[in-house]
This record gives sequence, C-alpha cells and structure tokens, in this order.
Amino acid sequence: MTTGCLGIVAAVLAGQCAAAVAQTTVYESKDKAGPVYSDRPASGATLVELPPPNIIGRPTLAPVAPPPQPSAPGYRSLAIVSPAEQATLHSNTGSLDVSVRADPRLRASDRVRVTLDGHLLSPSFRSTSLHIGESQWQGAAIGDSVEHTLQVAIAGGQGKVLIESAPVRF
Repeated sequence: MTTGCLGIVAAVLAGQCAAAVAQTTVYESKDKAGPVYSDRPASGATLVELPPPNIIGRPTLAPVAPPPQPSAPGYRSLAIVSPAEQATLHSNTGSLDVSVRADPRLRASDRVRVTLDGHLLSPSFRSTSLHIGESQWQGAAIGDSVEHTLQVAIAGGQGKVLIESAPVRF
C-alpha cells in the first residue's frame, strides 16, 4: 500500500472510531479501588455525560508546485563565419551577406542582433544567415572608411543579450 493510501485508510478509521466513541454510552460506578467506567450499567452506576470528542483532521496541504523546468542550455559559442576577419568585400550598393554559427543552434524564441561600426542595426534577425541591405549599411557604416567592424549577439525573448561574438574587421 502506498503512503497516500495508508493516510486515507488511517483517516477513515480514525473518523469511525471517533464516531463510535461519540455514540457510546459510558457509566461510572464505584468499587474499592475507586471509580470504574464501563459501557454496561452496573448496580448503582450513573450515566456519564461525555464532551464531544476531540477530532483532529488532516491538515489541508497547499498544492505542491511542480519543480521548475530547467531552462534551455545556454549558448556555448557564437562566431561570424562570413565575412572573415580582414576579408576584402566588393559591393557597389553596400549590401552585405553575413553568416553566423551558434552552438547550440539558434532557438526559435531568440534573435540575432547585428552591430556595424558600433551601431545596432534594426531589425534583429531570426536566422543565422543574414542580409544587411543598402539602407541599413548607409545608416550604420562610418563614412568612407575602408575598414568596418561587425559583431553579432543573440538576444533572448525579453531582449537580454545571451552571448556575443568576437568582432570581425573587414
């Protein structure tokens, strides 16, 4: 029998015993040693009025909350695969394709945020294969500089940065 079943059986038996005691008639009589109590009347016995029995019920337990689910494991690494460090890119429009590697893979609820020359690009990306368009490039790239810096980060659903890559200069 399980502990839960034993508790239920004990509660039922205790309730039945208490009900039986409450319904029993008790008589008091006297002998040489003092008072004698019985459920059968003896000669000269008097009926004893008993107070209601003390019945202690099982306490109501608060529901037990399920243990917290472990959060998804954190990201172990994040790196920009393309463009490579010190790569030379040729683009007349300023658009740029970026490839990122995350370990473990990007979760559906997380987003990739891109920083170009210190400026956070908008919007964030739902994939590790990104395309930076001409308008994003023009809004973030520093003037006519021939060297640019790119960095990515993964942000969770609440916008908190979970991991950042090392910057890549190209």
